Amino acid sequence: MKASPDGSIKPGFWAAIKDRHQEDSAFLLHPVGMLKNYTLANLRPDMVAGLTVAVVLLPQAIAYAMIAELPPEVGLYAAVVGAIVGALWGSSLHLHTGPTNASSLLVLASLVTVAQPGTPEFIAAAGYLAVLVGIIKLVMGLARLGVLVNFVADSVVVGFTAGAGILISLNQLKHLFRIELPASPEIILTIQALVASIDQLHQPTLYLGLGTIVLVACLRRFLSKFPAALMGMIAASIIVWLLKLETQGVEVLGAIPRSLPPLTSLPLLSPDLLWKLTAGALAVSAIGLVEAMSSARNVAAKSGQHLNSNQEFVGQGLASIVTGFFSGYAVSGSFTRSAINYEAGGRTPLANVFSGLFVLAFMLVFAPLAVYLPRAALAGVLLVTAFGMVDRREMKKILYTSRGDSSVMISTMFATVLLPLEFAVLAGMLVSFARYLIKTSTPTVEAVVPDQRFLRFELPGRRAVCPQLGIIRVEGSLYFGAVHHVEKMIHQNQEANPRQKFLLLRLQMVDHCDVSGIHMLGGVVASYRRRGGDVFLDGVRPKVIDMMHLYGFDEVLGYRNILNEEDTISYLFHKLLHPGFCVYECQERVFAECQALPKDDHAANLPEDTDLSDHEIEQINPTALKLIMEDPEDELFLIDVREPTEYRKWHIPGSVNMPLRNLVDYVPVMTTDQSVVFVSRIGRRSTLALVVFPGCDTHRVFNLKGGMLAWEAAGFPLAVE
Repeated sequence: MKASPDGSIKPGFWAAIKDRHQEDSAFLLHPVGMLKNYTLANLRPDMVAGLTVAVVLLPQAIAYAMIAELPPEVGLYAAVVGAIVGALWGSSLHLHTGPTNASSLLVLASLVTVAQPGTPEFIAAAGYLAVLVGIIKLVMGLARLGVLVNFVADSVVVGFTAGAGILISLNQLKHLFRIELPASPEIILTIQALVASIDQLHQPTLYLGLGTIVLVACLRRFLSKFPAALMGMIAASIIVWLLKLETQGVEVLGAIPRSLPPLTSLPLLSPDLLWKLTAGALAVSAIGLVEAMSSARNVAAKSGQHLNSNQEFVGQGLASIVTGFFSGYAVSGSFTRSAINYEAGGRTPLANVFSGLFVLAFMLVFAPLAVYLPRAALAGVLLVTAFGMVDRREMKKILYTSRGDSSVMISTMFATVLLPLEFAVLAGMLVSFARYLIKTSTPTVEAVVPDQRFLRFELPGRRAVCPQLGIIRVEGSLYFGAVHHVEKMIHQNQEANPRQKFLLLRLQMVDHCDVSGIHMLGGVVASYRRRGGDVFLDGVRPKVIDMMHLYGFDEVLGYRNILNEEDTISYLFHKLLHPGFCVYECQERVFAECQALPKDDHAANLPEDTDLSDHEIEQINPTALKLIMEDPEDELFLIDVREPTEYRKWHIPGSVNMPLRNLVDYVPVMTTDQSVVFVSRIGRRSTLALVVFPGCDTHRVFNLKGGMLAWEAAGFPLAVE
């Protein structure tokens, strides 16, 4: 909050509050705009798509309620209310909200800790949990935290879904065998109880369940357009009715209430229940949001729709809250039903609204027929569904393509199977987040050189690098978690190439830099400058430049050292690198500019550790040189060490051309009284000439400071051949 000098709050604060209020209102009033823009041309396609989805939703709602050990009507209420509210307040045109298999298993894992399945307390806790889940989702949406779902890796979802499929299969075996087992999402307890009670197996129930599995699997394989689950359940119900199998011990669902979703009272003020369900609510929220957003994105990739993740969070939150109050349980987005909605031609979210209304109509009309629906048939449908939850193709791809994703997927799957589910989900998310931190804290930092066509930069491999200029490419953020790694890699390159006094950091792929990043860059600059070199930055993004400016680092580094030239290497080659070094001490041709340079092997006579900073170089400025040249008593020998082509274009009158490459083995005839002045274009090659000139011990030797450019700038005469 910002205040004026007199202590009053600035008007901009109230404007920000007003804007935030308007955005929140837009989230909550989303259905108004959607219905206002609805056209009758979309009514028929939406109703057809809604009916198609309802045919799939009806058996799923009953079956998924069984996963959570809830009565079938609770699943139907959740299907009706979740589909309507999620569609009206969500962002996606096609995402279908309702009961899902993974969320249902998490609901069971959370509820068995507070009540026994089948009791009124268990059902009330399911509604209470749905409200908690909805509040978490709603708050995240209003707080604009939709981006957080991106931190849950797809490998976490794949691993959890596979583990959930295994648990669902084991938990449904008791209905397939008609064995009384305690409800538990833990695999060890379920297997032990199953083995101990296997002698109680009921054969008619087993045959009915196996027959449903075969029928559903065949329909999915050969008649994929038919609602396999619904047809399997109808066929099993007909068999029970015809053979009166309920009298032979086959368990049936019983009559489902023919009523609208009733408003129920929940123990909202129970702190004990709140404490016990909080961890489960977080896990259900996390998996539900990931399910919803991944499903919405998959369909949006086909439809071309732009999603608003925060609006979708609001829609998912309100759907769970309202469902909890209307006798349902926590809902989420379903990929299967969303894909069916899109493929059936649904155009607007009202298609999902119609799907909920159609399920409500089916429930009101055909609810009494559920008295013949065997639990074994539902178990068979769920076993087929659970088998499909283990996405073997996707798991195989992950195992082949990414070691990190593979470890996350496998660890999440085993945690789901072996640990309490709420902790398994949160553990998978933490592992995913930790992997993200490790990845971002070790950005790519690599020394590069131009490729052989000088079009782009690449790793040097076995090729040589420039002994004067190091080039390092950084790909990632320069934030507090990454600076140690970046600094370490730069220092390693510095130690591996001790003769490189200059460094070019290519930062095109750096999108963020914080204070720690600035401090790190300052340390690198200081390190190179202590060695007589310097650091240059190339391709710095505007946001990073703004950060450097706010911190004052651009002044420390120097504005000329922040480059955004089209050809940075050419600029540094001509303005920075020592051409004499390039010609006489370097036999490599790393840059395109090196290709035209004559490479001389006279440098072989120089020690490998030759360093200009080890020699005291006497400089003479153009004005002083002009005065000496005009004094007839001063004996002066003026040597121009440039190449002959350069010398002929312009030189100082009276100078003698003697290329630097000839100075190692040749000493011109001079008297000991003569002073020697070396000249080059800007003074770099002439500085090296003082070091390699054999006559340095018997003559006074000077370097023309600034070279020919300084001579010309002073307005002194030039000679041209």
